[in-house]
This record gives sequence, C-alpha cells and structure tokens, in this order.
Amino acid sequence: MTDRGRDALKTTADRFDVGPSSMSWTGNELVIDIDEVSSFPLISRVRGQITITPHALSSVELPLTPDGAHIWRPFAPSSDIKVDLEAKGWQWSGHGYFDANFGTRSLEEDFSFWTWGRYPTATGATCIYDAVRRDGSTLDTAIAFDADGNAQIVDAPPRTTFKRSLWQVRRETRADAGILPRQVLNMLDAPFYSRSAVRTQLNGEVVTGVHEALDLNRFRSPIIKSMLATRVPRRAVWP
Repeated sequence: MTDRGRDALKTTADRFDVGPSSMSWTGNELVIDIDEVSSFPLISRVRGQITITPHALSSVELPLTPDGAHIWRPFAPSSDIKVDLEAKGWQWSGHGYFDANFGTRSLEEDFSFWTWGRYPTATGATCIYDAVRRDGSTLDTAIAFDADGNAQIVDAPPRTTFKRSLWQVRRETRADAGILPRQVLNMLDAPFYSRSAVRTQLNGEVVTGVHEALDLNRFRSPIIKSMLATRVPRRAVWP
C-alpha cells in the first residue's frame, strides 16, 4: 500500500487508476492489476492480477452511523476469485467477496472499536458488523445474502470474545451458546488491527470466514500513526 497524491488518481465509469495499479470492471468481472513495492522489512516488487467474478451484485448499503457519514457497501458478497501474482506459490483460485467502506469523516472520529466478519453459508453468506461508537452507542448487525445477492437482516447469536491477536487486539464475533470461536489462519496482525480466518457456529451451522477487529483508540495514537507511516509510504507526485 502506498498513499498517493491527486496526480496519481484517475477514474472513469468502469476503471480506477492509482499510480501504476488499477481496477477495471468488464461488465462481468472486476480485474485488479497490481504493480507495487512491498514495505519493510522485505522490500520487493509485487506484480500481478486478481480477478473477481461475482455470483451476483448487491445494491445494499449499510449506514454505520445514524447520520450516514460512514457507509458499508457489499458489492459482491459471494464471488469466485483468481489470484495470479509474479511470485512462486502466489497463484490460486477459490471463494471470495468484494466490499468497500465510504465516509466523510475519519473512522477514529466516530468509532472506538469494531469487528466485522463474512462467513460463507449453505445458502450464500452472512456478514456480521458490530461496532462501538464514540458516543457510546453500538452497531449490532447481521445480514444474510442469498445466491442472487438479495439481503435481509437476520438474528445472530450474541457477541463472543475469543483469543486476542499477537498484538493483543481484542477480538469478538458471533457464536452459538457454548461455542468458542477460534482463529484458523492469521492474515494480518498490526498494533491496532487483526485480520484472520475464524471458525465459529451461527444458528447451528459451522462456518469459517474472514474476520477483522479494529481498535481505533490505538489507531488514533500519534505513536501508532508514526509507525504506520513506515509501512505505508507516501508519494505525493506521480508523472
């Protein structure tokens, strides 16, 4: 990841360029072309292509705050994905998804903590969005998507804490009574953020999906911000 200035950004109805990388919509697939350099401690070229083929597209938008300043948009909650990077062992295909967050304020202004999870199910996928806002209110939402991308708010079991990340970020997700969620694959571990594959049980169905926990109290710390700058370099000018 590299923070880039306005000169590096271009967008049309079906293409978004950020410096040397881009995302293009063909009408059936989202094609992501990557040409980047990884950060410390292993600096290397990251090149290749990721192709996401949605099973269906969703028009759902979930406001994360009452005033709509933050929006979650699950464009393709259930998809096929193909990864082809120019490195040995970095080619695979499988099950994936595509979503995005939009906002008019920084996350740390309005949230202190959130967890999110997307779990493939027998009928589609269930997404869990739980958050604690700065004003003390909470977001507690579970959305089930079917194979056609249709969505409905559903009841989900209560929040259940499980083992903290390596950086001791607090983690929780939903789980049936007596079930303890557990990490089955670590994907990203940072002082303020954890992303992993987590196995849990929702309404009797054992599911394994992508889970994230975000501690925005930590993220807003000047110390963490300075650490993050070494991992996400800034390039203000792009020819």
